[in-house]
Amino acid sequence: MKRDLKYLELLSKNFPTEQSACSEIINLEAILNLPKGTEHFITDIHGENQAFEHILRNGSGVIRKKVEDIFGSSLSERERRELCTLIYYPEDKIALVRKSMRSKAKMDEWYRMMLMRIVRVLAVCSSKYTRSKVRKALPADYSYIIEELLHEWIEDNENKHNYMMSIVDTIISTGRADHFICAICNVIHRLVIDCLHIIGDIYDRGPGAHLIMDKLCNYHNFDIQWGNHDLVWMGAAAGSWACVANVLRMCFRYANLATLEDGYGINLLPLATFALKTYTEEQTKVFRPKANVYEKLDPNQADLITKMHKAISVIQFKVESRVIARHPEWHMEQRNLLHLIDYSKGTITLNGKEYELLDKIYPTIDPADPYRLTDEEMELIDQLANSFMSSQRLAKHMQCMLEHGSLYKVVNNNALFHGAFPLKADGSFAEMEIQGKMFSGKALLDEVDRMVRAAYYAPAESPMSQYGRDFIWYQWCGPVAPPFDKDRMATFERYLLAEKETHTETMGAYFNLKNDPAVCDKVLRELGVEDTRHAHIINGHIPVKTIKGESPIKAGGKLLVIDGGYSKAYQGETGIAGYTLIYNSTSLKLVQHEPFESRENAVKHGKDIISETKVLEFAEHRQLVKDTDIGKELRSQIDDLQQLLKAYRSGEIQVKGLFLREQSLRSHAQ
Repeated sequence: MKRDLKYLELLSKNFPTEQSACSEIINLEAILNLPKGTEHFITDIHGENQAFEHILRNGSGVIRKKVEDIFGSSLSERERRELCTLIYYPEDKIALVRKSMRSKAKMDEWYRMMLMRIVRVLAVCSSKYTRSKVRKALPADYSYIIEELLHEWIEDNENKHNYMMSIVDTIISTGRADHFICAICNVIHRLVIDCLHIIGDIYDRGPGAHLIMDKLCNYHNFDIQWGNHDLVWMGAAAGSWACVANVLRMCFRYANLATLEDGYGINLLPLATFALKTYTEEQTKVFRPKANVYEKLDPNQADLITKMHKAISVIQFKVESRVIARHPEWHMEQRNLLHLIDYSKGTITLNGKEYELLDKIYPTIDPADPYRLTDEEMELIDQLANSFMSSQRLAKHMQCMLEHGSLYKVVNNNALFHGAFPLKADGSFAEMEIQGKMFSGKALLDEVDRMVRAAYYAPAESPMSQYGRDFIWYQWCGPVAPPFDKDRMATFERYLLAEKETHTETMGAYFNLKNDPAVCDKVLRELGVEDTRHAHIINGHIPVKTIKGESPIKAGGKLLVIDGGYSKAYQGETGIAGYTLIYNSTSLKLVQHEPFESRENAVKHGKDIISETKVLEFAEHRQLVKDTDIGKELRSQIDDLQQLLKAYRSGEIQVKGLFLREQSLRSHAQ
């Protein structure tokens, strides 16, 4: 009881009177009965910043649906599309319209019409929130005016019609229409999605991962479940040589230097100098980057990237062997392949069979000691690691990853994790040894999360910090790593062997068993979901090849895999450009997206990227805040406030308002 009173004493500082406690109880009880906010699920963005931003701006079709519901047949399809485009890209659309208008009068009329329409959309978007929450979303400069317009629109007060129109006309006449429209559209973006869930793999392949992270770090409410591509960047930022080498190799493979140089200021000059000095064009043909779908490379640039690609790949094979040697408990010795090469013949023997290498010249490898870094390579990888650790922008983004991220999340009966839940072939939980102890199930996921954080927060030169950095690399490519869960990452074979049989990466048992509803229920219960009837697992990681008839809906709807090919590099295999999920108060919807062409095309032609929306589940009753995890937290707060009221009324805690008033009177009397 003493401990409870101590907590209530602390609570009383925020609610110093019975009246303030009662008011908060009334407020929280009212919030519990508002409709549940809309959740937005996205995965495997892979640096596609323009497509990602468009998805945020259109809310995966939520805004378009609201416009259709509000205006219906009162607006033509062209007019609805124009309104949506204005809401998505207000600055661009206004500039385009301004060029086409022949007179100021026509432009003012367009402003007047669009202002009235977007205020109406905002009124609907804000209707499920408290005035306080809406007010916090409003820009300070226009907060009062927007509130007035919203209030009068909702009230539909004929007596104040002229008052409302006067506000609109004054906004136009004072030259603030552009700013005001942009402000309202930004608030619509803010309110249409209450929470954004990113289920891994923000990084690699596409050119704009740093821009995506800039956007996320300023987003109003989001969480991230780390994917293996995110983790390898986190390891690089923490100084892991193996992670640094992998990050650089991936960037060179897709000719993506924008994120490295423009985004994070990574100094590639030492690597370029080393590569030009060490390799000739004839020695590096198989390391030419994949066809760049973002920009055309000139021959000299492509040649330099190719040489850097080979240089860092060789360094990667060497530094990974060091990590593997430090951790025999991870059983990854089979990924050390350099000692199996016959350098005089240019062949390698795997599983008793000899294969010819596609690239046979390795001037920095000593056949007698193939995993030894040369002095230049040692100095180079150390410089590169320091460059990653010194990038302030990267450090900010990784801090955001840690503060808003985790390996998995369970929210509103949905379990979110990027790759897999490690299982054995019989469906039991797979074990992994971590620092001498065996972990499986939820405990394994929790320990992985802890180890990732240790790489950052343990003292820099401590054994825990070193272990944490190595452990992050294992999460990138390790057999029992939840974000990866394959027997190997066949990087060497894919680069250097023509035989497809050597490229196979065998998926973990989870990927074979996930179609079984019973297995999904078992995983959900292990993660703390008690009622699995309407629960789901939501994954990314493995692109759904829609073009081959694959479906993102598994296990009778228990599991949803929403990696559909955001990355342009995948779209030839998937046939689409990704899936997203929308979970609002009435339903759970799967949204399939077409490839995003360009922002310019979206503005000029009103081109959206939604091709199909499928309702997966309708709620038995409209979901309210009280039906969510936030509702449970609010109910707990109400219980605490009820206890505070009892303590006030029993005299166990003195009402702070009276105490302060008496103190003030004594002060004046003196």
